[in-house]
Amino acid sequence: MFVAFIRNAIRFSTIFLFGSTGEIITEKSGHLNMGTPGIMCLGGIGAVLGERLYLLTIANDVDLINPFLCVLFPLIMTIIFGALGGLFFSFLTVTLRCNQNVVGLTLTTFGVGLNAFILARVPRGAGFTYASAYFYKLFPDTVVSSTGWFGEIFLGHGFLVYLAIILAIIATIVIKKTNVGLSLRSIGENPATADAAGLNVSKYRYLATMIGGAIAALGGLFYIMDYLGGSVEYTIDRYGWMAVALVIFSVWNPSFSIFGSLLFGALYIMPSFLDGLSFADKELIKLVPYAVTILVLVVTSLFNRKETQPPAALGLTYFREDR
Repeated sequence: MFVAFIRNAIRFSTIFLFGSTGEIITEKSGHLNMGTPGIMCLGGIGAVLGERLYLLTIANDVDLINPFLCVLFPLIMTIIFGALGGLFFSFLTVTLRCNQNVVGLTLTTFGVGLNAFILARVPRGAGFTYASAYFYKLFPDTVVSSTGWFGEIFLGHGFLVYLAIILAIIATIVIKKTNVGLSLRSIGENPATADAAGLNVSKYRYLATMIGGAIAALGGLFYIMDYLGGSVEYTIDRYGWMAVALVIFSVWNPSFSIFGSLLFGALYIMPSFLDGLSFADKELIKLVPYAVTILVLVVTSLFNRKETQPPAALGLTYFREDR
């Protein structure tokens, strides 16, 4: 049971890790995108439409399914939908100078509503369920079972689980160790100074928000095609809000979000592995990540260390004329 618990915690945490990594990249540019839950919903829509599009090209014949293509189509569509969500947010906040909080909440409302409207009308079938199996089977069952508990915990996942970890590590390296990351952080801290130094603030914010949106959208792809095995009866927005909370918990560090997402995932699924708990007790345990996030926020505020604080210009729309 312990091995099953750890394995499921790792798998479930992938939802939060994609969302938090994308949001951290976005917030490092100074954009506070509260539309992340909506963008993750858009990612789920892209995944389902991409898979449906591929199945239409082979007339829904499961014997003709190509494992590579049935994964590639949803992946590309998810990235496109997530990037478009980031583009929409940036256009309104950078070009049209709208309030970031209002735009973010509007994007979430739009994504959740569109998710419910479209996914309820997309026809599915045996081909869709069959194709989704390629998302959560990276290593053959014989390899996983032959390595015992190690294989169950570390090898019994789909490729998206490992992709989430890799992207979080790459994001950390880029933000902390490269000139692009330095420029991104300087824009998030003081866009006027960065602009005076010759950096294109609008360009960086557009790109960071679009890349962050594309990564966050992968959480929607994972949730539907991997975790739910192709089912679309549930929306992902509630986990999107936990991903936003994880950004604070991980103090805007993608590598910390790997461990934070694992903690969030473990706490969220823990009630399913505990006997004798009432429904109220199980729901109370699921609230622990939010309480821990508040505690982290209070502690980091008290110590007021630079590396644990959000970007100074987070949520502030920059107008070059105001310099």
